[in-house]
Amino acid sequence: MFSAGTVILILKVAVTAVTILLMASLVALWQGRPRLHGRINIAVFVLTLSALLGLEVLARIVDPGVFNDHFDRNEAWTALYIHLAFSLPAAALLVIMLVTGLRRNIRLHYSVGVVFLVLWAGTFITGVFFLPT
Repeated sequence: MFSAGTVILILKVAVTAVTILLMASLVALWQGRPRLHGRINIAVFVLTLSALLGLEVLARIVDPGVFNDHFDRNEAWTALYIHLAFSLPAAALLVIMLVTGLRRNIRLHYSVGVVFLVLWAGTFITGVFFLPT
């Protein structure tokens, strides 16, 4: 199976890819292409959900202790907790973003979107730059 460092590296690549898609989504919106914006965001949702479910299966079922030694050895538990403080609320808001976007509840979608982008920026920065591989 994969080592904890390898799993974290794969997740860093996934977070970077999703971030690029989010930027493309915002560009599509800025260009007046809301339908493309929505389609890209559906891809963002599916990719993020897939990564979260894969991580949960690995960390809770396949090898529940996979990250313990890694974070102990690197003294990185605080970095993980800070990362989770951004990523868990961002994941919850991603669901709200999907629903409000599909229902075209634009006012709520934009409001939640601003908070989501702040949380996603924190997720990206803490996940890519602070979690040890």
